[in-house]
Amino acid sequence: MEQNMTKGNPSSLIIKFFIPMFIGNLFQQFYNVVDSIVIGRYVGSNAFAAVGSCFLLMTFVTSIIIGLAIGSSTFYAKLYGANDYDNMKKAIITGSIFIMGLSIVLSVITMLNLDNLMRWFNMPEETIYYSKTYLKFIFSGLIFAGIYNICAYILRAIGNSKTPLYFLILSCLINIVLDLLFVLKFNLGVFGVGLATFIAQGVSAILVFIYIKKKLVFLDFKSSDLKFDKGLFKIILNYSVLTSLQQSISTFGMLLVQGIVNNFGATTMAAYAACSKIDEFANRPMQDLSNAFSTYVAQNDGAGEVDRIKSGVKITLKIIFLMSLIISSVAYIFAPQLISIFVKNSSIEIINIGTKYLRTLSLFYVFIGIIVFLYSFFRGLGEMKISIILTILSQGIRVSLSFILVKTALGFQGIPVAIIIGWIFSTIVGIYFFKSIMGKKSRKLETAS
Repeated sequence: MEQNMTKGNPSSLIIKFFIPMFIGNLFQQFYNVVDSIVIGRYVGSNAFAAVGSCFLLMTFVTSIIIGLAIGSSTFYAKLYGANDYDNMKKAIITGSIFIMGLSIVLSVITMLNLDNLMRWFNMPEETIYYSKTYLKFIFSGLIFAGIYNICAYILRAIGNSKTPLYFLILSCLINIVLDLLFVLKFNLGVFGVGLATFIAQGVSAILVFIYIKKKLVFLDFKSSDLKFDKGLFKIILNYSVLTSLQQSISTFGMLLVQGIVNNFGATTMAAYAACSKIDEFANRPMQDLSNAFSTYVAQNDGAGEVDRIKSGVKITLKIIFLMSLIISSVAYIFAPQLISIFVKNSSIEIINIGTKYLRTLSLFYVFIGIIVFLYSFFRGLGEMKISIILTILSQGIRVSLSFILVKTALGFQGIPVAIIIGWIFSTIVGIYFFKSIMGKKSRKLETAS
């Protein structure tokens, strides 16, 4: 069911929209964790290090597709908020053709360059076989990632975050069952984990596509509507490409850091892989809340409701501060126990390295919460250039300082320090832009009244 977010209590609307997104991503994170546990405990630490390392490479490629879907959906949400359903339908078809075409191109390019990717990111020799085996399934399944994200973000654009949740839960359950079956029963190792992911993504993509075709009656999609609108495509590009670029820059920065980590060997790679899983899990609630806020902003901006945007800002920031306090406390206190979920208890060195890393980073989670809030705010208003500036600033500091600090007495511990400094600087700059834009919106509202 669609939800018009230009009317009703802002707090209730944002939270109700956020909760299904959070639960869905919680399931997604859960099956990623199951992947990691199965590999780490039943295949081996080298396999775990390999899959953990190529997880970022996989994320980099899929972030291009997801970024395009998120950016396009922001434009759809604006059209929905303005009740312009005719152009919304045309935009959805045009955006979908574009994203699907690019998904196929990315799949072909990555499959043909697996060996080069292994070299570019300094994959240790003992992990290459596992990495290539896993990535073959991931990259060949990019078409499914394209279909699912297109459909999921169309639904979120109209305020429906529940339906993508149902399909995501189904995908997660299929993935978990097949993981256990292929690895524990048939002893297929990393091959089985990759195959399970491929099948699960395929099923969820096909089902959500069927749902969109049958249930979005108010858009009334027909085969005769399959036309590419060049005029709307230019607007979609402004939203989708810039969002995708912002997401890709962010992930590419993390990939460069992963390349630095890989130089420390398989033990440190395994510790970093475990910390990255925990870090992603910890930050996901704040990212989901911010994504819900972005849809709220886009719909209300389309309807010209500036005061409602201001109310949403206050509510969302309060929740983010509370979330970051709770998450930071849990991650810091239980760091050793969290890392030991992914590796055997006897892997003392991995646990010790990971604990020190995670405890350093977790103290500053509030900054990543503010950053993702700012990204979503700017995206909702169509100000994606600002998000790109902040991302380049954050990742530029992260990567450059990581290269420098790992050569000092800090060693591997220089990486979380570099990440924190990047967070702080981009937050300061982002707040400046935020105040400037809100000031302009307020003056415009006063002039209109």
